[in-house]
Amino acid sequence: NPKTEFSKIIEPHCQMTIAAVEEHEVVLSVGDTTFLDYRNIKVKREGYGPTGNGGNGLILHSALAIEPEKGQTLGLLWQKLWNREHKPKPSKDETLKQKKQRQAKNRQIARQRPFVEKESYKWVEALIEVDKQVEANTRVIHIFDREGDIAEVFDQIRQLKHTGVLVRASHNRSLDHNSERLWDTMESKPLRFEQEIDVPGTANRQGRRSKLAVRFSQVNLRTPYRFDNRKPFTVYAVYATEIDCPEGETPLSWMLLTTEVVEDVLMASTILRWYTYRWRVEDYHKILKSGCQSERYRLAAIGMKTLLGFLSVIAVELLQVTYLHRSQPEAPALAILNSVQFEVLKAKTSQKLPDILTIGWAVEAVAYLGGYLEHRRKTPIGIQVLWRGWLKLHDLCEGWQLARNT
Repeated sequence: NPKTEFSKIIEPHCQMTIAAVEEHEVVLSVGDTTFLDYRNIKVKREGYGPTGNGGNGLILHSALAIEPEKGQTLGLLWQKLWNREHKPKPSKDETLKQKKQRQAKNRQIARQRPFVEKESYKWVEALIEVDKQVEANTRVIHIFDREGDIAEVFDQIRQLKHTGVLVRASHNRSLDHNSERLWDTMESKPLRFEQEIDVPGTANRQGRRSKLAVRFSQVNLRTPYRFDNRKPFTVYAVYATEIDCPEGETPLSWMLLTTEVVEDVLMASTILRWYTYRWRVEDYHKILKSGCQSERYRLAAIGMKTLLGFLSVIAVELLQVTYLHRSQPEAPALAILNSVQFEVLKAKTSQKLPDILTIGWAVEAVAYLGGYLEHRRKTPIGIQVLWRGWLKLHDLCEGWQLARNT
């Protein structure tokens, strides 16, 4: 439908999330970018763009609201979807010298481009857009991985009274005195405490319980010369390194920079726990791709962008259910179901209903609708069966309501 678009679909969900966020004094906003590849759509390239490694598709940046105590997902605060422009192909008879000249010219143009026109502006844009929407009585702390370690982020924070940032450092920045460097300075600090965290498994590592040695201190980061305000960025660094890493695994090493005041062990421990919640947005993008199968559709870009508005919201709901099932399986089922869904699931369940209908029961019932097999009860419920189950439940609820209205 030409009258709708991605932003119009996602906006009502973001408004609901903002309403939920304003019930808290502090909320975390976890940001990350994912690339959606539609390289096989060769006849529908308009509106798609290069994504690296020969990809052709869209780029999605998400700001996911997280409750800071238990890490439960509240919803999306902001999302941005765009595509890069295709660059003209070089001449087939281009010489090596001409190629180097062309690349040097492109790098010079890129350096001269205003910051607001660069992709890295997305990190600052998230700060600004979320700050516009959330009331002043709620402090929002944005959590970024190393890609978000840019000076413009720290500069923007200076201008926002109710916004903070926690970012994993990528650059060994110069400090504001004696040309000391960040890593050398923090490695010289005394060990303050040790903390264990759960590291989830990925395609490149196995999940494990990791022990971290932690140091923390206030530091002054030297401001780059391109800024008019040369006053240093005063932040706190929490430096965590893994102890006794399993053989064959890469040890964790986190240099975390935050605008939050870290003057004791309790707050440093809190900062580490908050940073582990950054994995939630990675899970969210994984659900969007594997559960909602957002890269399998074969639509023109304008239609795909609109569809992603729906899929983005559905993926959030699946993420919420997944973590509630893990952390609060004994909570009431109505925490994740509306009244119609609740009645339909009860009617559809062939087994004897338990005395108390919990989130654990509801998630299993939805999974069975999606094809989860009885003999696999000891294996974790996957995202795809939940996705299929929610779709089937939606259809059953429509039928239920139609039957009641006739």
